[in-house]
Amino acid sequence: MIRMASQKDAAEIAALLWEIFEDMELSLLEKIPKNKLLEMVAEAVAEAVAEAVAEPVYRYGFTRGIVYEINGEIAGVSFGYPSVDEPFIDEPFRNVLLKNGYNENEKLFVDKEAFPDEWYLDSIVVNQKYRGLGIGSALLGEMDQMALKAGYNTIGLNVDIANPNAKKLYSSIGYKKAAEIVLSGHRYEHLCKTLTDTLTKVK
Repeated sequence: MIRMASQKDAAEIAALLWEIFEDMELSLLEKIPKNKLLEMVAEAVAEAVAEAVAEPVYRYGFTRGIVYEINGEIAGVSFGYPSVDEPFIDEPFRNVLLKNGYNENEKLFVDKEAFPDEWYLDSIVVNQKYRGLGIGSALLGEMDQMALKAGYNTIGLNVDIANPNAKKLYSSIGYKKAAEIVLSGHRYEHLCKTLTDTLTKVK
């Protein structure tokens, strides 16, 4: 089943997100050991829930994420947010860095990713164990509905140019190339999709 992310999911979410961090070769991975960084990301997720229940700010705050759960295990996760939120979505992680003895000015993500006036699909990961079951497609569909409910008719994402299979998947569901950008030294294509005006599929 698909549901909103919650505090109890923090560790599992962080572990799944690690695949994205590694693929992007984020510079902070060279400064903080994997186990510690996973712990800190999970801490930021949990604090976003515990300390800001009404309006979680963090990139991976619970109102920004959905999970696909199978038999109590997180089989997939996806996060998204309005592009206008991008300037402050990583502020909670600064607090976690400071609490753990690191420079609060270090950043997990250093480049601007979202384009103006869009809902940005920040991340989507499916547990290897559950791939090929349509979980990614289900999460993408649900994220479309989150964007529409928030008043956005355009959803965007970035796909690594070195990953043509991912681009093929996104293209098959309506995403089109809008631009090329560089994130963490990697070339990406920014893809956008215009969403329908109906909310009939909202559960």
